[in-house]
Amino acid sequence: MSTKGRVLVAMSGGVDSSVAAVMLREQGYEVIGITMKTWDYSSSGGKSNKETGCCTLESMNDARQIALKFGFTHFIVDIREEFGDWVIDRFVDEYMAGRTPNPCVLCNTHIKWAALMRRADDLGCDFIATGHYANLREENGRFVISRGKDHNKDQSYALWGVEQKHLTRTKFPLGQFHKSEIRQFAADYNLLNVANKKDSYEICFVPDNDYRRFLRDRVPGLQEKVDGGLFVDKEGNVVGKHKGYPFYTIGQRRGLHLPMGKPVYVTDINPETNTITIGGEEDLINTTCIAKDVNFGKYASVPEDDMRCIGAIRYNDDGEEGFLTQTGDNEVAMRFPQGRAAITPGQALVCYEGEDVLLGGWIKKVTEQVPQ
Repeated sequence: MSTKGRVLVAMSGGVDSSVAAVMLREQGYEVIGITMKTWDYSSSGGKSNKETGCCTLESMNDARQIALKFGFTHFIVDIREEFGDWVIDRFVDEYMAGRTPNPCVLCNTHIKWAALMRRADDLGCDFIATGHYANLREENGRFVISRGKDHNKDQSYALWGVEQKHLTRTKFPLGQFHKSEIRQFAADYNLLNVANKKDSYEICFVPDNDYRRFLRDRVPGLQEKVDGGLFVDKEGNVVGKHKGYPFYTIGQRRGLHLPMGKPVYVTDINPETNTITIGGEEDLINTTCIAKDVNFGKYASVPEDDMRCIGAIRYNDDGEEGFLTQTGDNEVAMRFPQGRAAITPGQALVCYEGEDVLLGGWIKKVTEQVPQ
């Protein structure tokens, strides 16, 4: 066994995880590759003609071929049941509750890390590793995630939910590199089957990128139940009919088909009445959000009330400066003095101190003041 230890690497068959596995092997770790089958096309529906993503036969074969080429063991494990229970069911439930979900965070927290750790223990692995663009270090007895060097590819936002007990055994070998460098590494390692693979941006289990179609397929009779709901303005005046509240998101402008004479946006969704409130761009601005189910990162709690930090409210959000207050054991309020547009329940609030992740939590409420 390598003196550096044995590491279980999550291999999707893409360029990032493939380079991560080979890089760790070159650094002297004993590598075991694992590809997790989380879903299949037959259950996701749609008419996508592209067999891309982490669960196709092609991707699994690509991962296996790299393992064979570099002489390390590779396994494929079926976790479709775990994935469906934790990720897909909650994806549907959130839309049905009038919120906009973030399935990648749920997957990382409850599937990738938890499932990887169980398999790592079974295989006697000291560590797990992934191809995420993020960094990790130990400081003052805590493991701190920070932004990847390549800010255009940084994935720290989607990792806030990983628990400290899992971070103690986690490695992110790509955190100090840019994507262009990783592609060059793939070419240098002669990983010709993955070096030029395109990045995937759609939700993995919705390969046609049509979540509305996916919801209709998953919820029997959904279209009939929600069709014909009302659009109202902020005064409550009816201005039109819509196709059903689950098919809209906060901040949406396109596809409303309302002849208002000016651009209008979805500003609120009420699932109980199947009502969608619309307004101008100025009506999307709010100053405060409440996040619950918080996972603390750099510190075990918020060090002080009105702590100045950067708050990101969606993936690929650079964030804005604001003030963070802990309002409960696992609840925080983030106040943005300048306001933020389209703060969306169901998304995550991730707070940063410099490059470091302070904490993350699910946005549950948007308000104009911090609760006392």
